[in-house]
Amino acid sequence: MEFKEPIKYDDFAKIDLRVATVKAAAHHPNADKLLVLQLDDGSEAGRQICAGIRGHYEPETLVGKQIVIVANLEPRKIRGEVSNGMLCAASDLADGEEARKVILLAVDKPVPAGSPIS
Repeated sequence: MEFKEPIKYDDFAKIDLRVATVKAAAHHPNADKLLVLQLDDGSEAGRQICAGIRGHYEPETLVGKQIVIVANLEPRKIRGEVSNGMLCAASDLADGEEARKVILLAVDKPVPAGSPIS
């Protein structure tokens, strides 16, 4: 297993990790590997993200889960849907290997949506 090159703490501190609660999830209409998640991130409007977890999770199993997101990524249009962040997940195999499992990072006790992670 190879690790990425070290970064300075100041660069790491720019990443805004937050807890978000999944309010709704659906298959992306234009992508076989993506789900579209509606999240309560503690803000009034909430946010939508697209995530490549379709083969690993069914949408209905995600509703109510509290997950870890990167909240300060620039919005990006992915196959016609806007993604406002990225969820955090672990993988049991290196990129490119077959039969890889993706496991969402979640909190083990309920916390308010939008809670910062440090």
